[in-house]
Amino acid sequence: MKGYKKYYGQKILWYLLTLVFAVGLNFVLPRLMPGDPVSAIAGKSVSGMTDATAIEKVYEDYSNKFGINKPMYVQFFTWLKNAAHGDFGVSFSQYPRSVADIVSSSVWWTICLQLPAILVGWILGNVLGAVSAYKKGVFDKAILPAFMFVSNVPAFGMATILLFIFSLKLGVFPSSGGYGFDMMPSATWAFVKSVLSHYQLPFWSIVLTTIGGQAIGMRSMSIYELNADYVKYSRFLGIKDRTIVKYVFRNAMLPQITGLAMSLGTMMGGALVAEIIFSYPGLGSTMLQAVRGQDYPLLSACTLMITIMVLLANLFVELIYGVVDPRVKANQQDS
Repeated sequence: MKGYKKYYGQKILWYLLTLVFAVGLNFVLPRLMPGDPVSAIAGKSVSGMTDATAIEKVYEDYSNKFGINKPMYVQFFTWLKNAAHGDFGVSFSQYPRSVADIVSSSVWWTICLQLPAILVGWILGNVLGAVSAYKKGVFDKAILPAFMFVSNVPAFGMATILLFIFSLKLGVFPSSGGYGFDMMPSATWAFVKSVLSHYQLPFWSIVLTTIGGQAIGMRSMSIYELNADYVKYSRFLGIKDRTIVKYVFRNAMLPQITGLAMSLGTMMGGALVAEIIFSYPGLGSTMLQAVRGQDYPLLSACTLMITIMVLLANLFVELIYGVVDPRVKANQQDS
């Protein structure tokens, strides 16, 4: 038990230090972008005005409101204090809408799209990899290479191909948006049907680009385990193959769990290309708008969320390994 406390304590401490460093970069890097976004907001307010003094006063008022006239370290600690309470300020590009409101309305679209897609791709990929390693035949020589080829297509390429075939040519699914442009969100079957229809192309574009990578990883680990000494010795002892395979695939799954956690951690930022291609109303489109509009508060909020998700996913894997992996358990018991 003492060994486990030391193991978990060290992991949590390192991830807290990493979070502190990442938060600092998350604040500074967007603000290194060239240009002055406040000028664009102030420019809309002074449209038609000719008095230079009045124009300057309006600019100063907005600079004071957004706090960009203060030293960087003052801005950082103010932002950090407000962010701890869930207040990320006001968006530059969608002024006067708050950043928290924008992110909260888009993050659920991303989670509902990418979480199921990543899980489905991970499950199908691991099943295909395990079957290819154990059964071989057509799975190893035809089906797996086909999915490997599909998965090597860039994310934007896969999204574009599906868009061209199933939307522009066949007209089976809509080309963009999260629901019909003529509809308002509501608890009606017509709205749900529209959401599901718009959901298909971005969902399958993520699944198809996920399967091959997971399958080849699972296949490699399974082949390694199937040729391990403990498998040969178990077969020599006459242990049933079904029992041996259960342990083989359990050991082969450990690196795949890491891959799943990393995919879940980066789902906020790793597969956002599909959202951008299909104009899906998730974080991908929101981040693109933030970059185009030099929207520091909105960009910082989005990247901070991605950072926290990645760190939590990695920490979760480390903690799970302490329980699942027999080698880690033995090491902690010896400590």
